[in-house]
Amino acid sequence: MKILVANLGSTSFKYRLFDLPQETQLARGGIDRIGQAASACFVEIGGRREESNQPVPDHAAAVRICLDQLMHPEWGCLKSADEVSGIGFKAVFAGKLSGVRIVDEPLLKKMEELSDIAPAHNPMYARAMRQLRSAFPQIPLVAALETAFHETIPDANRCYAVPYEWKADYEVCRWGYHGASHRYLATRMAQLLGKNDLRLITCHLGGSNSLCAISGGRSLANTLGMSPQSGLPHNNRVGDFDPFALPVLMRATGKSLEQILQELSSQSGLLGLSGLSQDVRDLEQAAAQGHARAKLALDVFISSIRQYLGAYLTILGGADAIVFSGGIGENSRLVRSGVCAGMEWAGIVLDESLNQSAKGEARISSAAGKTQIWVVPTNEEIVVARQAVEAVKGIV
Repeated sequence: MKILVANLGSTSFKYRLFDLPQETQLARGGIDRIGQAASACFVEIGGRREESNQPVPDHAAAVRICLDQLMHPEWGCLKSADEVSGIGFKAVFAGKLSGVRIVDEPLLKKMEELSDIAPAHNPMYARAMRQLRSAFPQIPLVAALETAFHETIPDANRCYAVPYEWKADYEVCRWGYHGASHRYLATRMAQLLGKNDLRLITCHLGGSNSLCAISGGRSLANTLGMSPQSGLPHNNRVGDFDPFALPVLMRATGKSLEQILQELSSQSGLLGLSGLSQDVRDLEQAAAQGHARAKLALDVFISSIRQYLGAYLTILGGADAIVFSGGIGENSRLVRSGVCAGMEWAGIVLDESLNQSAKGEARISSAAGKTQIWVVPTNEEIVVARQAVEAVKGIV
């Protein structure tokens, strides 16, 4: 069964084509600058890369171009678009309509209704899904909600200390996100260590960041709460923040609530603290040259990770392994070293030489520690592909 997994941005469309159950990646590609005069397109099939520039007005047109690429008579990997059994999306938030779902009108309306919770994700996904349902009615669309993996979080770790009716009636609680990534890491670590009853703390660190406490493959806590703007600091989003600061800021600046929320979700995080960049690579370089606010941003980021790490060690009663993933987790030696510093009391001992040389999947802990430390590149797309197959099978 061939599944196309789509990763959408407001002006981009990236995809991978998998053949299941073998889990073979047949192709990958993408289109940038959708809706602009000239969009950049690429596709990679069997080691061959093709690039082009052409106008792409919307995401439906992007999928048509994608299918044309995959069906190219000389180097394509499909004979017909009918070979695509479904299109899977790493959708973000639909409240109680969580899990893995065939895209329908109730789901789309719910995503649109909750767009203010995930403003960087829900609007574009709902819009693109509507376009694709209209353009390709014969291909099932599957939404794998990021909250699905966290449905096992107990109420003690899920509920805010607010009037209970807010959760029951308005769905206000800690939903958790990055579910596909944390699910993949849990599955992969079980394979690497040969055990299914692992206590794991998985650290998905990139443009958006979260830690997850996992026991036996089940999520028990996630740093992201009601919205993806919460938890750890993100590249340009705030992370944890006291809502009672809002009226202070509104009075002092004369800005509306909407304007303040916009700044919290687009001008805060590492960017806001440093005043320089939202990219950890830039911040590490600047901090090494004496840029005080770049160093502050990194220090706040690392400190926040450590605080949640300590909390999750308590929830799990210790950890068999700590896993770093995502663009920062896989590549920032400084962040990994800072997070693990002085953690010998918890059996967490980093081998700095292994940390410096780590590439791809790698164990970076010292033999002197009881808790293993790993770097594992995540693969959210294969998780979505697996989930899409099961959803499509349910309607065939």
